[in-house]
Amino acid sequence: MKIKQTLDKIPGGIMLIPLLLGATLNTFAPGTAEYYGGFTKGIITGTVPILAVWFFCIGASINLRATGTVLRKSGVLVVTKIAVAWLVALLAAHLIPEHGIQAGMLAGLSTLAIVSAMDMTNGGLYASLMNQYGTKEESGAFVLMSIESGPLMTMVILGAAGLASFQGHHFVGAILPFLIGFALGNLDPDLKEFFSKATGTLIPFFGFALGNTINFSVIIDTGLLGILLGLAVIVITGIPLIFADKWLAGGNGTAGVAASSTAGAAVANPMIIAQMNPDFAAIAPSATALVATCVIVTAILVPILTALYSKRFSVKEETRIDPVQAKARRA
Repeated sequence: MKIKQTLDKIPGGIMLIPLLLGATLNTFAPGTAEYYGGFTKGIITGTVPILAVWFFCIGASINLRATGTVLRKSGVLVVTKIAVAWLVALLAAHLIPEHGIQAGMLAGLSTLAIVSAMDMTNGGLYASLMNQYGTKEESGAFVLMSIESGPLMTMVILGAAGLASFQGHHFVGAILPFLIGFALGNLDPDLKEFFSKATGTLIPFFGFALGNTINFSVIIDTGLLGILLGLAVIVITGIPLIFADKWLAGGNGTAGVAASSTAGAAVANPMIIAQMNPDFAAIAPSATALVATCVIVTAILVPILTALYSKRFSVKEETRIDPVQAKARRA
C-alpha cells in the first residue's frame, strides 16, 4: 500500500489527515484514551509533550548560516503575520470587553480567541503546500515560522496590547526547549542532523494528538461565528501576507496564501495562557472552541485557495514569458 504517497498528494496531508482522524476519534469515541490507558492514552492526549519535543527539534534544525533567501522569505512572513495579529489585538482591545462578548450573535468572541487564531501559521501545512506549489527556498521558510509555535507570541502580543501581564519565567519556559535545541544544533552538526530528522516524523503524531483536542461539534457549538472567524483569519492575514511576499520577499504571493492558516498548536494556547494568567480562565473554553473551528476551516480552505492562486498565477506568468511555450506546458 502506498499510504505515504497518497498522503503526500493531499495538500498538508501528513498533518491534516492525522488531525482529522484524531478529531473523528474524539468526536465519536471521546473515552478511548481513558479506556485503553497506557501508551495509547499518551499518544492520544500527549499534545503538550509532543509539541515540546517537536519545538526542541525545530530549534536544533535551524542553521545560523541559513541562506539569505530563506531568512528573507521566512522573516517577512513571520513578521507580517505577527504584526497583523498585533494590530488586530489593539483594535479588538478597544471594541471587545475584557472578558469577551457574553451575549448575542458574537457571544464567546474574545481578544484571546482572535489573537490565538491569527498569530500562528500551520507550519506543517505551509511546508507541505510549498513543497507542492512553491520553491525549495519558499518551503525552507518553514524553519523560522517555528518561532511562532507555542504560546510565546500570543503572550507577547497580549502583553504589548496591554491586555495581560506575564511573569518573566513564563516567557522563558515558553521558548526554552527551542533555545536549547537551537544551541545544541549549532554547536554540533551531528546533533543537528540527528534531531532534525525528527521534525517531519513528529508531525503526524502531534497532528493526531491535536485532533484529539477537537470535536467536530465545535462547529455547531460555535455556529456561524467560528466559521466566520476562520474566514477572517484567511482574509485579514492572507491579504497582507500576499503583498508582503510579492513586494518584500520576492515571491508571487503563493507563500502568503499558504501561510494564512491557523496552526493546530494554537488550539492549546488559550488554556496554556489561562494557566499562566487566571484572568483568562473564564474565556479560555470558548476561545479554545473558536480556535479549533478556525483550524478546521483554514486547514480545509487554505490548501484549496493556495492551489487555485498558484495555478492562476502560473498561467499568467507563462503567458507573459512565451504564449506558445506556455500552451505546450499546459498541454
